[in-house]
Amino acid sequence: MSATIFATRVDGLGEFAFRHVDPDADAELLHRWLTHPKSAFWLMGDAALDDVRREFRAIADTPGHDALLGLHNGEPAFLAERYDPAAEPVGGVYEVMPGDVGMHFLVAPTGTPLRGFTRAVITTVMELLFADPATRRVVVEPDVRNKAVHALNAAVGFHVAATVPLPGKEAYLSICTRESYTPATATAPATTRSE
Repeated sequence: MSATIFATRVDGLGEFAFRHVDPDADAELLHRWLTHPKSAFWLMGDAALDDVRREFRAIADTPGHDALLGLHNGEPAFLAERYDPAAEPVGGVYEVMPGDVGMHFLVAPTGTPLRGFTRAVITTVMELLFADPATRRVVVEPDVRNKAVHALNAAVGFHVAATVPLPGKEAYLSICTRESYTPATATAPATTRSE
């Protein structure tokens, strides 16, 4: 397994960390997550195991696109992607600016949810992205029907810029700057970064 590339502690919830996805070793786990009904907005509900393996191999082979497995207290619990918006369909529907980074995240389906966990996950993802001084804005494009993620995005400082057509969905193009992220998360549970 690959090494941890980022870690932080969240008061009351413990350690959150990332490592790169291993397309072969992690394929079965990611297939379970992505084909679960709670992951419907990832549009992989009918994917076969080989489809998932191919998708994550393609990501690993694409410069500027990373798939990251999130660990909670050492156990796989979430997934994130960071990518260059100019190289993806979203880059065709808005003016990509220098320092823009695209992001997707997924919390693994669970029968025992923890209060505040999903908010801690998105905050950890944002901390990872803004840890790179070159990142000026984080760009997301969730399905307009995904009300839960819109609320989470707003909670960390995203603002909807436009409704845009993308493959398989109508999306809210949403943008978060460093200046909107910092005050939005000022009242969130404290995080302590370690790398």
